[in-house]
This record gives sequence, C-alpha cells and structure tokens, in this order.
Amino acid sequence: MGVMASTGGSGTRVKAARRPEVRLPALAEFTEGELEPDGDYDGLEFREADLAGQDGGGARFMDCALNACVLDETRLTRARFLDSVLSAPRGVGTDLAEATLRDVELLDARLGGVQLHGAALERVLIRGGKIDYLNLRAARLRDVVFENCVLVEPDFGGAGLERVSFPGCVLKGADLAGATLTDVDLREAASVEIARGVDRLAGAVISTGQLLDLAPVLAAALGIRVE
Repeated sequence: MGVMASTGGSGTRVKAARRPEVRLPALAEFTEGELEPDGDYDGLEFREADLAGQDGGGARFMDCALNACVLDETRLTRARFLDSVLSAPRGVGTDLAEATLRDVELLDARLGGVQLHGAALERVLIRGGKIDYLNLRAARLRDVVFENCVLVEPDFGGAGLERVSFPGCVLKGADLAGATLTDVDLREAASVEIARGVDRLAGAVISTGQLLDLAPVLAAALGIRVE
C-alpha cells in the first residue's frame, strides 16, 4: 500500500508544508451592510459581523480579517480569500464550494457542515477549534497545516493532498476514499481514525504507534483475518 511508518530515525523523509506568512496592513472597518456576489473587499476588518444567510459568491477578500463572524448558511461559492485571517468564525452550513484560499489562517473555528468541495487551498493554516463534517471532496490541498484542531468525519474523498500535516489534531472517522496523498505527515496527530479509504494512505507517513492502532483497519482492507 506504500504507507511509510516512522521509527524515529533519519531514514524517513517527508517534505514539510510551507506555512502562510500573513502580514495584514492597517485595516478599515467593514461598514457596507451585507456581502455582495462578486464583491471586492480589500484591506477590511469584519468584526463580529453577522453574515448568516448572505451571498458573497465569487467575492474576493484580499488582506482582510474576519474576526468572530457568524457564517450560518453563508454562501461563498467560488470566493477567493488571499492573504487573510479568519479568527473564531462560527456557523453551520457555510458554503465555500470551489473557493480559493491562498496564504490564509483559519483560527479557533467552530464550524459544522462546511462545504469546501472542489476548493483549492494553498499555504493555509487551520489551527485550534473544531470542525464537524468538513467536506473537502475533490479539493486540492497543497502546503496545508491542520494544527491542534478536532476534525469530526472530515471528507477527503477524491481530494489531492500534497505536503499536508496534522500536528496535535484529532481525526475522527476520516474518509479518504479515492484521495491521492503526497508527503502527508500524520505522525504528530493526537489521534487518527479512518472510516473509509485506508487503502489510499500511500504517500502518507505515520508513526509505529499509529501503525499498531490502524492494524485492524489495514488488515480488514487487505482481507486478512486475525484470530
């Protein structure tokens, strides 16, 4: 299956993800009311804004900060977030399908049912918080770090993951069916539970302890009966 297990020596090498380096300029406060489809937002701070149910599909956010915003059912399909920080967002059903996130930090999120299928994430840090039912089907992730967060039933089905790591993370019921992994580092994850697609772990690096934890799932995937 091509899974690499690390024994702590120097023989196992995995390319590390490049983290974003976001340096926001002085920001102006967003005072325009509701988001607009295909809107252009540059150098703005959205502070504790209630964006629930609003439509920002196709909008561009450049050098922006979204702090403690409510994103229930917010439509952000094909939106572009560039050199921006989203801190403590909360909401259910946020639609970011086919969105682009580049040089973005997502911090202390409390989100559920986020739709990121078909999205492109590059140099993204997702740190802290909890995200339930994260949909990343057919998404492209390059240089993405999930750090110290809880991901409940994340769906990576058919996604491409390159230089992605999960230090300190708890992954519960992850779906990797049809995914392609390259330089994916799971060694520092606090917990890894894979519900589907364990056969897609080729290209990932795990620790020897994780290999033992995953042994029953791996055996089942290979048709091995353990008695």
